Parts: sequence; C-alpha cells; structure tokens
Amino acid sequence: MHGLIHLLGFVKAFEWAPVQQITKPISKSFGLIWLSIALLVVITATLYFFGKEYWWVIGIPAIILSQLLIIFYWQDAKFGTLANLIILFVSLPAFGKWQFDRQVEMESQLMLETLKEEALPIPTQEDMAHLPAIVQSWLKRSGVTGQEIAQQVWLQQIGQMKTKPDGQWMPFEATQRFNVQQPAFVWDTKVSMGPFLYLVGRDQYYRGTGDMTIKLLSLFKVVDEGSNDKINTGTMLRFLSETCWFPSAALSPYISWTAIDSTKAKATMHYEGMSVNGTFSFSEAGDFLSFSAQRYFGGGEEATLEKWLVEAVDHKTLGGYRIPYQSKVTWQLASGDFHWLDVEVTKMKINSNSKQL
Repeated sequence: MHGLIHLLGFVKAFEWAPVQQITKPISKSFGLIWLSIALLVVITATLYFFGKEYWWVIGIPAIILSQLLIIFYWQDAKFGTLANLIILFVSLPAFGKWQFDRQVEMESQLMLETLKEEALPIPTQEDMAHLPAIVQSWLKRSGVTGQEIAQQVWLQQIGQMKTKPDGQWMPFEATQRFNVQQPAFVWDTKVSMGPFLYLVGRDQYYRGTGDMTIKLLSLFKVVDEGSNDKINTGTMLRFLSETCWFPSAALSPYISWTAIDSTKAKATMHYEGMSVNGTFSFSEAGDFLSFSAQRYFGGGEEATLEKWLVEAVDHKTLGGYRIPYQSKVTWQLASGDFHWLDVEVTKMKINSNSKQL
C-alpha cells in the first residue's frame, strides 16, 4: 500500500488524473522519482512475502529515498513517515540476521577447514574390543559397524527452552555442524520470545575454546562470553554429551572409557590441554539413556559447578544411526531440578561430500 501510494506523485506529474491529495506541483522528473520509489517499495514487499532473506537490501534504500521525498513534500506526504518507520523496524533486524548468519557460516567453514581429506574407516568388532562391554553394545545397537566413521555432521533441531525455573517456555529452531575429527561445533538458533520479539544465538567450540553470543532482534548483544575455563569446559562437555548423535565418535583418540557397572561407563575427553568427563548410562539392550556431569551453571565469576543431566526421551534412526532424537536437559540444583531444554533432532547428514554441509 505504501508503495502504491507513491504512484500518486507520478500520476500528478504526468497529469493522468487529478490528485487532490498532493497540493504542491510535481515536475515530470520528480514524477519519475515517485514512480521509482513506488517500484522499489513494491519489490521489497514482494520479496518479503516470498520469504527472500535479502529483501532488506532493496527495502532499506527504498525507505531512505521515500523519506527524503516525504520531507520535500512534507505538507502533503508527512503521514508516509509512519509507514517508513514500520518498514525500518522490520528491516534492521533482517539486516542484523543476515550479518549474524554470515558470521555463523564463516565460522562453520573455518571449523571444517581443519578436516583432513582421507579415506574414512569402517569400524569392526576388533576396533571396539578395548571399550567397556556396554559401550560396545551401544555402538552395535546404534549401527556403527558396517558404515564409515562420522567425521563431519550436520543436523537440524526444534524444541523449547526457558532461562529460569519459573520462566515461560520459548520455542526455538536450530542448526548445528560438527567436526568430529578435530572436535568442534557451531550451533546457531532462533528463539521466539513472543510477537515481533526473538533472540538469535551462537554457541561455538573450536580449538579447545568455547564462545557464546546471544542477540535480541539480531541487533543487541545480551550475552557475549568466551575464552575462559568455565565456558571452555562447558562447551567441551556439550560436545562430549552430543556424541550420542554420532556414536562412532566414541572410538576417537581424544575420548577414553572406563566401565562403572554393567550399564554405565565414564567417558573422559582430552583435547588442547584440557580434560572433562561425564557418565553415560545405557539400557541393557544398548540404547543411550543419559549423560551426566559437573558443569558450570550461570555466567561470569558467579558460575558454580552443578550437576548437568541429558536424558533420552525417544529413539529413531537418522543419518544411518539409531539415536536419541528427542531428549531433555536438566540442571539438578540444590534448590530443585531446573528442566530448561527439550530438543528434537529433525534432520541429520553424516559425511557430506562437500564441506558446505
């Protein structure tokens, strides 16, 4: 509608019809400017409604030009400022999201650059013989034998999360990429907080260090933490726990295993001079049931070590593996359990032929 209203200036300039809404004379050259802006705004709207993420590339220049024209014809066109403000309110977060996605893509490709091009081995029973019996059962149950070991992984997720025990559940969608050969991941998400409000977040583990960024409306940083031992060990533990989605990682040289009992085993991850550990629990049939570890809860100097629990809700086969595609995550605090995350893996690719996962 805003774009079509700009046509009035074009119509008046070329005297195609009487336009009483505009009292100031308009030359034909200015009439063509009115027409050009009308086309730009209509194209912006069309790209937006067809879901093209680059719509703002035309939208932001269009509203700048529109506003300059409105200022020049202020007495007749001043109410168009409201429309431009509305478009600007939507355009700036779209620009921020584009910048954020571009950063995530660059970080993901940098992470995958460390992959060595080599023939991928197919694990055998002999390769698993050194592992605790229950871990061997898990790998067999998951389908690790008979297919190439996972070296890079891409997956999509949906779910819900909350930031405090009495907070509201917020739906999210996410993608995550893993380098299993040189352990690393990049996870990015969009969390809906309500009408017109959302957060974007990126959690990263790369070369032994963790980094987390969260932005409101893709523009305003609300969390920016990284390069400290608490974040580093936390993201390292996250990587270790999420090997339940690509179980052949259990054979990696940076993970060692110790049997606890017939259904539990302790996994210790050593990488880049740091070490973390956690307990994997399995059913007697070999399905992954849970992962628990001591992990820092909160941020900054006030973060405290608390029990962190990941529990499987249901299993199915994705990417060739039988995995806990639905799970929930809980902080077991002294004040009570804080169940803060439900996550479902909806798609997964293993060892894509391209680094553009």
